[in-house]
Parts: sequence; structure tokens; C-alpha cells
Amino acid sequence: MSGLIEGLPDAVALRCLARVPFYLYPKLEIVSHSWRAAIRSPELFKARQEIGSTEELLCVCAFDPENLWQMYDPLRDLWITLPVLPSKVRHLAHFGVVSTGGKLFVLGGGSEDVDPLTGDQDGSFATNEVWSYDPVVRRWAQCASMILPRAMFACCVLKGKIIVAGGFTSCRKSISQAEMYDHEKDVWIPIPDLHCTHNSACTGLVIGGKVHVLHKGLSKVQVLDNMCSGWTVEDYGWLQGPMAVVQGALYVMSHVLIFKQEKEVRKVVTSSSEFRRRIGFAMTGVRDEIYVIGGVIGPDRFNWDIKPMSDVDILTVGGDRPTWRQAAPMTMCRGTIFGCTQLRI
Repeated sequence: MSGLIEGLPDAVALRCLARVPFYLYPKLEIVSHSWRAAIRSPELFKARQEIGSTEELLCVCAFDPENLWQMYDPLRDLWITLPVLPSKVRHLAHFGVVSTGGKLFVLGGGSEDVDPLTGDQDGSFATNEVWSYDPVVRRWAQCASMILPRAMFACCVLKGKIIVAGGFTSCRKSISQAEMYDHEKDVWIPIPDLHCTHNSACTGLVIGGKVHVLHKGLSKVQVLDNMCSGWTVEDYGWLQGPMAVVQGALYVMSHVLIFKQEKEVRKVVTSSSEFRRRIGFAMTGVRDEIYVIGGVIGPDRFNWDIKPMSDVDILTVGGDRPTWRQAAPMTMCRGTIFGCTQLRI
């Protein structure tokens, strides 16, 4: 990385490059070999953290096209397309997705491919493979596999470690086992099992520094505070529906309304009636906003067509009056959203 900018020490030049928005990095790389080395170096991303120029990007994967991810830059309202995930599983779905340590992780899942003659899916229902995407070098890499194959499971990050729990290993076999991944050591270790499993998909949320595992159709929530004490079971009476955590608070879309949910207390935030016919979308929180992304417009009695969507709708909940607006639609992905998470780089 010698001689990045004439007349400046490389350490100073690197901090200058660290102030450039991430989406421009591919253009900076063509300036010179030394700039390319700097752009793809861990030192540059350390400098971004030191000077406070890190960015929050949104990573999204949809049904169409197969195994393709896009990143959304909310400050510039633009989409960046990533290389195709190199998994051998076609139309990987029902996986877990999180980010930690500046990387995107895609964990487990199963195939959406179905044999038109037998109705069988390709191979086993679930996989234990784990992939990470490094935005520094812009490449996917395979990581240590999970101890158990699983799909439709809870997945989240607690204190920098990835926690997975529950899910299914096959169409009929649900599991209660949980495990934890240390991305720096690339190892998985077992952690206490869930108190119970259930014959439905589960999701994971981190609220108040604790992991919360929710099963579809159940009001009870399993909570993990620390590994030593294991899981506790709480009945908060939370509403069922798409959820997002915004600045530590839980928001739920239910009965054509968006609620702010705090333990047993809930407050109506605004209407969501425009999403009545929209299914399969992602709902996630970024800064003080809720993003509703993609999905499909389902059929009704007047129109049997299914319309895949690439739309992005944003609700600002940080002010006194919540307001909706539209962002730039996804440029490549559309339809049912398979995965959505934030990535800080």
C-alpha cells in the first residue's frame, strides 16, 4: 500500500480513503494497484471504525433470482448486487441470516426445489452448511458447519456470537437443540437446549441483551439471558405477525395495524392496511425506521395472478408522527424474501 496519495503518509491517506462511501470502492480500486490493496485491506475497515465512518447496509435475498443477495445503502437509496452464493443447494431457503464482525452469515436452510413428478425435495430437507460474505474482499467463503442440520430455526447474534436454536432437520422432525458459533475461531459448541420444541417454524430476536425464541402460533417465548442459567419460559402475550426491533423496541404488524410491543403492553403506531394482500415480505428495523421489503401480492377471488414485488416501503417511527415513504425498489431481487439482515461495515 506504499505511496497511496503523493505527499501524505500512508496512514493519513488510508484515513482519507476510509471517508469515501462503501458503494464507490469498486471505482477506487481501478485507480492503482496500491489503492486496490488498500481498499481490500482490513486496515481500511479498522480506520472506518476509528473515524466513525462505518455504514449500516441492509442485506436481502429473495426467491428470484436463485441464491442472489443484494445490499441496500439507505443514505444513498441504492442497491448493490453481491456475487451469487456458491451453495450447491438450489434455491436455498428457510435459512438463518445474521451479521457479525463485519461479515454476512448464511446458515443452514433447505431447498425450495421440488421434483414435479414425485413432489420430493432435493436430497435431505435441511443442511448444516454455513457461508460468510466478506465485503472487504467481496467473496463468499464456507465456514465450519453447524453441529446439526436445521431449517426454519431461530438465529441471532448475542455479544458477537451467533446463536441458533430449534427448527427442523426434516419435514417432520423438529429439534430443541441449540448451539453457538464463534466466528473468530470458526467453531461451534453446544449450548443448553430449548425447554420445548414445537411443530412450527421459530424465529429469534435480541431485546434487552437477551435472546427471545418465538414459535409461530404460540404465545410463550423462550428467553436466554446467559449460557449458565439456560432458557426460561415467559408468556408475554405478544401478538403474532411480522416483527422488527427498532432501537431496542419490538414492533409487530398484526390486524392491519403496526403495534409497539413492550412485555404485555402494546400501543398502536399506525395503519398497515396497504399490506393486507402482500405476503412473504421482510420486515426489519434500521436506525429509527421499519422497512417492509419485497413479497408477493397474493391471489383473490377476482384475480388469481401472483405478483412478485421488489418494492421497499419505510415507516419512520422515531418522530411524533409516524410517516410512510417509498425507497428505491430492489434492482435484481423480487418476490418472497428468504433472508434479511443489517451489516455494519
